[in-house]
Amino acid sequence: MSGALVWLLVALGLWVLLARRRSLAVGIVTLQALVLAVSAATATPTKEAAAAALALRAVALGALLLAVVARTREPRPVRAGVGPFLRGGLAVCFALALTWLVPGIGLVSSNAERGALALIAFGVTTAATRRATLFQVLGIVLAENGLALAALALPSGSSSVIEFGVAFDLTLVALVASVFHERIFAEFGAGDSAALGKLRG
Repeated sequence: MSGALVWLLVALGLWVLLARRRSLAVGIVTLQALVLAVSAATATPTKEAAAAALALRAVALGALLLAVVARTREPRPVRAGVGPFLRGGLAVCFALALTWLVPGIGLVSSNAERGALALIAFGVTTAATRRATLFQVLGIVLAENGLALAALALPSGSSSVIEFGVAFDLTLVALVASVFHERIFAEFGAGDSAALGKLRG
């Protein structure tokens, strides 16, 4: 896997973190997953099953999340708790800390290792710093793309059963999170996780 491809995936992940519009962020995450699928298909013949699973997951999740965006039109944008520049700075610092703290994990290149850790850091930061529940779902998907990158960069390849299992499990997590987003929107009229504070007491 080329370094240019890895850093393209990282750049797309950072764009999701900084995006303001939900539909744009969904489109970027879907594009990122499709780039992963294409890279798997062109890597080795043994990755064809992984490529098919990633492509199917990308299209299915993209369609699901765009449908959620269409069904839950926000009356006004849900402001993030943290501004875009601070979010980006936090995410980059977190990614650098992970690459410094996590020992080598045996991927085909150091670029792949750094890229996978960066995507996981960006996903966690997105989920932690955005109040909009759909962006929190996108944070999960972004971190999942980081795990997919790591699986594709294993030198000996990974079992197709494991790849399908991980893709299914994490897609199910994103699906359940999307359902929670719709329930929160139906209850409060906005997909703002801060509204859940009203349930205390």
